[in-house]
Amino acid sequence: MTSRRTPWNWAAFAAAEPALAGTVEKRFGGGTPRSPSETHGPHHVLATLRRDGSPRTSGLEVRFLAGELWLGMMPDSLKARDLLRDPRFALQANPGPGTGMGGGDVRISGRAAEVADAPTKEAYVKEVEPPQPFHLFRTELTEVVRTYVEDDAFLVVQVWKPGEPVRTLRRR
Repeated sequence: MTSRRTPWNWAAFAAAEPALAGTVEKRFGGGTPRSPSETHGPHHVLATLRRDGSPRTSGLEVRFLAGELWLGMMPDSLKARDLLRDPRFALQANPGPGTGMGGGDVRISGRAAEVADAPTKEAYVKEVEPPQPFHLFRTELTEVVRTYVEDDAFLVVQVWKPGEPVRTLRRR
């Protein structure tokens, strides 16, 4: 199948696969209201590529706003420099306390594009109130994966790629 639109943002994914998108967003804490005085939320793990091509992992907060998955980070941070040089990333949700992993393990892969236009950044600042200055990246999705245990008997892996339906694999 071919992609119906390029690039695929969060809204396009959520329209194509609402059940999986809802589960993934919940695992990333996207539906959790935050107070304006709260400055730090759950940290997730962002993987980027260093200049030499080796992987780098970093903690990161994410936001789901206006149909987009946003990555915000401190100015000139290594992860921001990595993304400016090579936009490919993988993002894994924080598993949370304990080992229960309610909702399963979720990962998002894609490309990050820095947002430079003032109106978009101002709207983000108004909603999120991040420390200033900061880099803001809009994501383009290339894969979303959810892995979970079903009925204590099956390992279930759901894989979505742009323009394709979710593929579900079950293993004993």
